[in-house]
Amino acid sequence: MMNQQTLDKLHALRWFGLAEAWRKQMENAEVASLSFDERFSLLVDQHWTWRENEAMARRLKRSKLDTEPCVEDIDFRHPRGLDRSLMRTLSNSQWVVQHHSVLFTGPTGIGKSWLACALAHKACRDGYTVHYTRVPRLFAELELQHGDGRFHRLFRTLTKVDLLILDDWGSERLSASQRRDLMEIIEERHGRCSALITSQLPVEAWHEVIAEPTFADAILDRIVHNAYRLSLNGPSMRKIQSARTAEAELQSAAATASNARPAKGARK
Repeated sequence: MMNQQTLDKLHALRWFGLAEAWRKQMENAEVASLSFDERFSLLVDQHWTWRENEAMARRLKRSKLDTEPCVEDIDFRHPRGLDRSLMRTLSNSQWVVQHHSVLFTGPTGIGKSWLACALAHKACRDGYTVHYTRVPRLFAELELQHGDGRFHRLFRTLTKVDLLILDDWGSERLSASQRRDLMEIIEERHGRCSALITSQLPVEAWHEVIAEPTFADAILDRIVHNAYRLSLNGPSMRKIQSARTAEAELQSAAATASNARPAKGARK
């Protein structure tokens, strides 16, 4: 009875990890042989782990990442000019601590967005806040929220998050209002936060996308000069993966047909 009351109090305090750890201890007869200090240490460790996992789950949910790829799954076999040593360096998230940025450029289908999300996912696992958005969708949201008075709420999210992912940058030239919004966001984040940008265009063409020399100089000066630049090239990974899937399906169908065929000499 006393144990149940204690569990109820732990849940009321929202110490769910501690409650679960204690419940498991009560169900494990071997734990009884441990000293009080040892059992208490285990409870604290398990509650700490639970809180860390819960915090990471919240960060991932708020990040709005479309997918959750892992840096451990990066394919270095595909010929696309991906520097293994540099990716290993970026995978420790120290570039986020140092407020650097990462720029992925290259043709469509080469895996830019996947790699960006993989680094962002690792940053979430390492304790940093992340916000993912596609640039065309971002500008549409900014324009809409300018009109209904919610702009400052979105602006605060974009400027306070540790890592901002701007996917598919440069798909069209910026309007005057888009340039101003982008300048405000970049200026507010400069030297305090990190950005991760993907684009089909080489960095040298970004000046033209911004379409106004003064704004372009100011924005790119704050993005490019403290950034790791990864220029990818090669055949589309989507095309290769599609071909591999089709080949696997053909092999599976052939194996199924072979298994269904009567053995030689079998009764029909």
